[in-house]
Amino acid sequence: MEKKGRGGKTMTVVDGLPRNSAFLKDLCAELRRLCGTGGAVEDGAIELQGDLRERLRPHLTTRGFIVKG
Repeated sequence: MEKKGRGGKTMTVVDGLPRNSAFLKDLCAELRRLCGTGGAVEDGAIELQGDLRERLRPHLTTRGFIVKG
């Protein structure tokens, strides 16, 4: 979770994913729909608006990703 340089707003950053741009765009769209929030792919990481760690953790784990933090 990150607030720096975002006007005090909270962002959830999903990093450490494969750097395939098509994969990242598809996963970002899926996570935005799941959480009902805005987001984007920036520098190989997915940035989503708000503190969504608890909502994303089970979804990413079932997709086979290792979740830290």
